[in-house]
Amino acid sequence: MKTAIYPGSFDPITNGHLSILHRGLEIFDQVVVAVAVNPEKSGLFPIPERVEMIQEVIGDIPGASVDTFDGLLVDYVLASGTNVVLRGLRALSDFEFEFQMALMNRKLSRDVQSVFLMTDYKWFYVSSTIIKEAAALGGDINGLVPSTVSQRLKDKFAAKKAQAAKS
Repeated sequence: MKTAIYPGSFDPITNGHLSILHRGLEIFDQVVVAVAVNPEKSGLFPIPERVEMIQEVIGDIPGASVDTFDGLLVDYVLASGTNVVLRGLRALSDFEFEFQMALMNRKLSRDVQSVFLMTDYKWFYVSSTIIKEAAALGGDINGLVPSTVSQRLKDKFAAKKAQAAKS
């Protein structure tokens, strides 16, 4: 069985991420959505909540699973018994960043290969950052993220608004 590791922050997971996951499963037997733990970055959702959201969304997808990792991606990939990193690309700016990361990963371990999938055209403009910004301002994000994620975003920003009102 060939496994690919799909790393990222997934803060939160979007329909664009899920598109890459589904398409990755057309190539690989298993795809592990690997949530990167970076103590220097604080996300909107804590890591356990991101993992829980991802599990809710991918739980019924055969071959898909979720895990977390910290440290070097290449170390995690090799420890997982595979040598493939799966990444999605939207725009030229994504390519430049991903190309740099792939070259660094190859420098760190010649055994690790990066596989890139272009995003579907309908997700070209979707990013977790843009989703969070729109949701924070009360924008309609339905259809851009799974419904459970949309609800969590609404709840998160409502709680922040209520907290700010108390202060």
